[in-house]
Amino acid sequence: MGKLMKNLWRVLKRPPVHIGLGVIVLFSFIGGIVFWGGFNTALEVTNTEEFCVSCHEMGDNVYQELQTTVHWENRTGVRATCPDCHVPHNWTDKIARKMQASKEVWGAIFGTIDTREKFLDKRLELAQHEWERFSANKSLECRNCHDYDSMDWDAMSDEAARFMKRAAEKNQSCLDCHKGIAHELPKQMNFKNPMLARLEQQAQGVGLDEGETYYTVKPVTLYVDEALTERAGVLESASEVTILEAQGDKFKLAIDEWRKAKGFGRVLYEDFGQNITSAVLEKETAQNEALFTSGEEKIDDLTGLPWVKVEAQFWTDTKAFLSSRDELWNYASETYGASCSICHTEPAPAHFDTNTWPAMFAGMVGFTNMDAQTQDLVLKYLQKHSSDYAGEH
Repeated sequence: MGKLMKNLWRVLKRPPVHIGLGVIVLFSFIGGIVFWGGFNTALEVTNTEEFCVSCHEMGDNVYQELQTTVHWENRTGVRATCPDCHVPHNWTDKIARKMQASKEVWGAIFGTIDTREKFLDKRLELAQHEWERFSANKSLECRNCHDYDSMDWDAMSDEAARFMKRAAEKNQSCLDCHKGIAHELPKQMNFKNPMLARLEQQAQGVGLDEGETYYTVKPVTLYVDEALTERAGVLESASEVTILEAQGDKFKLAIDEWRKAKGFGRVLYEDFGQNITSAVLEKETAQNEALFTSGEEKIDDLTGLPWVKVEAQFWTDTKAFLSSRDELWNYASETYGASCSICHTEPAPAHFDTNTWPAMFAGMVGFTNMDAQTQDLVLKYLQKHSSDYAGEH
């Protein structure tokens, strides 16, 4: 055998005399096909659900949880498997993901999470790695099935459409809001506070007097007309309104806010120069100047942008108002402390100014399980208790 190999090597390293160049090219081409086919076959084997759950770390933990969710069984019969959600479909990103995942082999060899107890202890760390990856690639895997351009906004509930439209405009990662969809959240994040539901129930019993000021306990859909046929936008949580009329289960509201005089002016803000969102209007509503009464105009020295005070009147059929924001702030404060203290000591609200808080909060909230409504309320609480308002509290 040794002599045969030596003779073969001697032939191969000599310039071709008896073997034609065409034969060499042909065999090289065939060899390339065989190699490429074998490589892709092996790649696809590792890209199946059967392979993913072949180790008990996955099969006994997250795979069991998946089987209780809508991604496993639903009315349409469309199932999402492990690689559908954790491996990009295009080839380049898929190879990069496979290279990243190679460290899982190391973990399996050395038993990093080979028991249920070890898995639960490291669950938050593992989840955060995936959330960071989804955030970096804008949830590339989710977009294989859930694409903003294909969404039917009219088929959604008002609340869902409100948040999804905003996410589409920003091209947000799905995991910014949708955690715990296919797998359980880490136990460190299972903080649940029934106070908000209680406050919403409490708002149902509040008598609304014309001419009095109230605050929204949850987002409220606004309409231009009393018949509620033309949608105007959404009034955010903890926003101030004055009740003008109460016609059965319909209410006419007056809102007195600021907006930037450049652009469409779709966002109404609570204070001049402070990006505390009170309402987000439809584009058509924001451009209809007949709906607004303009007042004081000021230039923000920091940005150079002109702001104008406006008053507008809209209708709603949602009874979700409290006479004070105190209980809303109590809920937001408790949620902020409980959610953000998981990883570190949370900054005091007055540690940042009003316009710095949105960016700071966005960097932290991805590691919590706050729903979108709670996120908005907690952010407004932080802004209203920031260094700009610290003297008022």
